Amino acid sequence: MKWRLPWPFRPVRKSGFVLALGGGGGRGLAHVGVLEVLEQHKLMPNAIVGTSIGALFGVLYALRPDAANLRRQAMAMIESDTFEDLDLPVLDETETGDWSWLARIVNAAKKTALFTKAATDIAVADTDALRALVAMYTKGKSFSDTKIPVFVTAVKFPSGECRLFSREDRLPLADAIAASMAIPGVFDPVAVDGDLYVDGGLASELPAREARMVAREGESIVAVNVGARPRPDVRPDSVYGMLDWASQIKS
Repeated sequence: MKWRLPWPFRPVRKSGFVLALGGGGGRGLAHVGVLEVLEQHKLMPNAIVGTSIGALFGVLYALRPDAANLRRQAMAMIESDTFEDLDLPVLDETETGDWSWLARIVNAAKKTALFTKAATDIAVADTDALRALVAMYTKGKSFSDTKIPVFVTAVKFPSGECRLFSREDRLPLADAIAASMAIPGVFDPVAVDGDLYVDGGLASELPAREARMVAREGESIVAVNVGARPRPDVRPDSVYGMLDWASQIKS
């Protein structure tokens, strides 16, 4: 897939590293731990590229480079009423054997009224609540407000064109993050500047390639992968299972 780059990004930076934070749902909390360790060693990224949950934590850290504060924000977010308003299905790994989002959604759908909703709608959770949750913590700020340059991946719907949002895009950070987190089938596509976007993880669960695209000569790439991988002891026994297995291999 080719990325659409709407900007001639040529910053002047000294040697260092670009941090790539991948998607992975709840496992994305591990990104906070990585940032804490980097801070302990006095390592600050020159830029951050985030996908899905990695976009959320990457942007919040870029706004205020303080891992302890980010941890407090993450915990407050999970405990907030707005998080409850997302109306996410109960996704349990115990029966599916893994934490991959597709397997758990299918498992929940088989047990609940979610099955009917999944058959008639294109989303099962509240997209407006997702945008509201993100907006609570970005507070109307834009890419130009970040202390660290940050990039957010998303995929245009339905064309499949890839997009990397950056400081050249004059839009609220909340819009870009919500677009990057809009998992197809869970959330509706998110409208940004008249176009619809879905989860950037569809193109690249771990945005290491995108980090290389924005890195300057001499900069290293530090990529944090918290995505699900197939379990060698679990064999798919349905079409849904095969699709889930394929999505894990692809990512």
